[in-house]
Amino acid sequence: MKLINNATKIIITLFILNSATLFAQKTFGPLPTKMQLEWHDKEFYLFIHFGPNTFTDLEWGHGSEDPNVFNPTALDCNQWARIAKASGAKGIILTAKHHDGFSLWPSKYTEYSVKNSPWKNGKGDLIKELADSCEKYGLKLGIYLSPWDRNHLSYGQEEYLEYFRNQLGELLTNYGPIFEVWFDGANGGDGYYGGAKDIRKVDKKTYYEWDKTTSIVRTLQPKAVIFSDAGPDIRWVGNETGQAKLTSWAPIFKDSLYPGMVDFNKFSSGQENGTHWIPTETDVSIRPGWYYHEDQDSLVKSPKKLREIYFESIGRNSSLLLNIPVDRRGKIHQNDSLALVGLSKLIKADFKENIAANATFINQDPYTQEILLPTPKYINIISLQEDISLGQKVSSFEVMANTAQGWKIISKGTTIGNKRLLRFKSMKSAHIKIRILDAKNNPSLLKSKLFYSENEVQSNSY
Repeated sequence: MKLINNATKIIITLFILNSATLFAQKTFGPLPTKMQLEWHDKEFYLFIHFGPNTFTDLEWGHGSEDPNVFNPTALDCNQWARIAKASGAKGIILTAKHHDGFSLWPSKYTEYSVKNSPWKNGKGDLIKELADSCEKYGLKLGIYLSPWDRNHLSYGQEEYLEYFRNQLGELLTNYGPIFEVWFDGANGGDGYYGGAKDIRKVDKKTYYEWDKTTSIVRTLQPKAVIFSDAGPDIRWVGNETGQAKLTSWAPIFKDSLYPGMVDFNKFSSGQENGTHWIPTETDVSIRPGWYYHEDQDSLVKSPKKLREIYFESIGRNSSLLLNIPVDRRGKIHQNDSLALVGLSKLIKADFKENIAANATFINQDPYTQEILLPTPKYINIISLQEDISLGQKVSSFEVMANTAQGWKIISKGTTIGNKRLLRFKSMKSAHIKIRILDAKNNPSLLKSKLFYSENEVQSNSY
């Protein structure tokens, strides 16, 4: 294949400049807010589950656990932050209060908190320590606050909502900037409820009056995004296996969702003509459980498995929230740390060099993007992105390569969105063509990136 000479490059450049006018980009459908766009850019961050469950070997505490059980012997939030930074994560979300109702900060609204534990003689504040560590290592801080409280006497009644929002106010006021507020979908059931062993059921659609809670977040932390099953800013991916759907729309009909709904999975792919921008977040634990259990020390996901999760979440128009259960010392276990370091090495190797960095891009029309390399190169990964500030438009595409045997389709798919990562068997080419087969309005494809990785790469999965 002949190299592109300078004259040809000039002509191509002029064509590209002219095409920018000819193919004016227009918005379509719901659009992400500024804070959602910033969230999309983060892509990967850690989840920390830590609390009384860590010491009782439970996943869901009953709300009756003695505060004395919470006593980490060597808690080190700096260690959490160092490992998070080394892994490539952009932030940490901490379970400030899980379903058991135990608060990891000295809340003035309850006695069921660290202030009545032996840790630091009741003078500790885990949220403050993590906030300081995140600032030190350049990470963002997020908080998880369970709407269900199996300890509080008034759960299920109106007065509990005041308590819940008062605690939320503490978390959003006292610890600096918060990038994400995480509300679990668990709603009601059996619990201790201040000594009244009972079953408290609530109407998931109406009880929490979520608009009022959302207003508090918007007022106190206007740059934070809010997660729940149903958003309003980010929604659940629909599973805890680490896989987003191959077809993944950020838009969705907001009124079709509510937190805790049983049949949520039918909306996990989003909706092509949805009215609101509520993209998915993929949450998965590095171990079988969300909290630390010693008998799971040998069951930590391998770097290779975590790499698959990375491609099947971030690479499918989602984000990756990877849970790390902190152990009873208050540290990330060595096995988890090694897995995270291994993941970082694999991802760095995958994306070490953008082969298309010095390529010539030609957009003959909004539906076709051609990449011309100075010389043929081996390629086995391609990164596609839409300009989502204009909306999500692409519903079908294919990628072709001009090889020694002629043009070949090397990959194809449905949606793209913020990012779509495609893997295929290594092939050599200097000419790649991305064809949008179906899209809303004029599709807005950003400059694609090409990579070659020596890591094991699966054959095409469409």
